Amino acid sequence: MEERQPELSVVGRARGPVGGVALVLHGGSEFSSAAVRPWRLAYLRMLPFAIALSRSGAWHGLDVRLLRNRVRGWNEPAMDPLADARWALDRIRAERPGVPVVLVGHSLGGRVALRAADDPAVVGACALAPWTPQGEPVEPVAGRAVLIAHGTHDRVTSPVESLRYAEEADPKAARLARFEVAAEGHAMLRRPSLWNRLVVTFVLRTLGLPDSGQVLDAAWESAAPARFRLPL
Repeated sequence: MEERQPELSVVGRARGPVGGVALVLHGGSEFSSAAVRPWRLAYLRMLPFAIALSRSGAWHGLDVRLLRNRVRGWNEPAMDPLADARWALDRIRAERPGVPVVLVGHSLGGRVALRAADDPAVVGACALAPWTPQGEPVEPVAGRAVLIAHGTHDRVTSPVESLRYAEEADPKAARLARFEVAAEGHAMLRRPSLWNRLVVTFVLRTLGLPDSGQVLDAAWESAAPARFRLPL
């Protein structure tokens, strides 16, 4: 039987010179060898983010890629989605040598974004409702910009654990902010425009591309520990 391969889709290309790439990573489960089909909700949930990034950033030099993993599970010790993300980063590096990358991931994809941040091309990681279990290493985000956002009503991944991760990672990261989105659940469906603005602003600013968002203006200037529990 032929081995499964990840799929890296081009959601949007930069209009003119490329100033950066956004790599969007979907969620999954702790254990599963089932294939990720293109109609899976975890995969489709990230398509609006990829489209919003392209619409806001293409004219400023942003390429947007959406990764579909081979299998649904993290599958310790294989960490299959992390291997897929590194495969995608190799592809992006071959196509866009020397261009900085920002990772955007949800749930399991948030964990992958934080783990894969140690790739030399990566300058920032945006983790939405991330799965950050006890003992998750923080070394991969050293020297990177990190944004974490978690709904206060999330019952799938733990806001308490992402807060602990933010506190532990802050000394390593170049800069880190964590937002708490009021009355929002894991699927991020109650306030989609807010989530989109947060992601777009972080990606464009981390890459040094023009943006019109103001949602992060005060975040970086806030002192810890308040910077880990910014309300939205």
